[in-house]
Amino acid sequence: MTSALITLCVALTGYFATYLNGLRLSQRERGLERLNRQLAELYGPLLALVEANHGAYRMFSRLHPRDDGRSLFQHHPDRPGDQPPTDEELAEWRTWTEAIILPNQRAMRQIFTTKADLLVEPEMPGLLMELYVFSAIDEIELPRWITGTRTQLPQEYPAGAATRYVRARFDELKRKQTRLLGSRG
Repeated sequence: MTSALITLCVALTGYFATYLNGLRLSQRERGLERLNRQLAELYGPLLALVEANHGAYRMFSRLHPRDDGRSLFQHHPDRPGDQPPTDEELAEWRTWTEAIILPNQRAMRQIFTTKADLLVEPEMPGLLMELYVFSAIDEIELPRWITGTRTQLPQEYPAGAATRYVRARFDELKRKQTRLLGSRG
């Protein structure tokens, strides 16, 4: 009788340990699947698009330097000596906007509206909302710009902050992914 009870206890303990281990592995797999989706569908594409727009702006600035050394978007009419953008500068920036910036911004808005469930944060971060609104304003202003009725000058895009935010989330998720993949082997 004692021998049978010990055997039963060992069997139940083994079964319970196997069940808990399977549960833990299943949770880890689900976590890794979500993490992979966050990287592949949200933060990876966002990082590529944000960095592409930031790089396009830097290239534009190198190819079209301003006499006052300021960004095209840092014009303040109330500052003495501040140079507003020329018609030629605005026409060149419009070309860059149509060819590079707006297509990337459209892709970002698509990601924001279809992949928000993959955010690390429980709510849409303010910076991402700012990017969304910023790109929507450009979308509204582009037809006006083309017809010469643009109502406002281009605004300074929060490229540095956006790049830092997306890069930090991407790097954080890559570290977690590496840890989880390392613990699987």
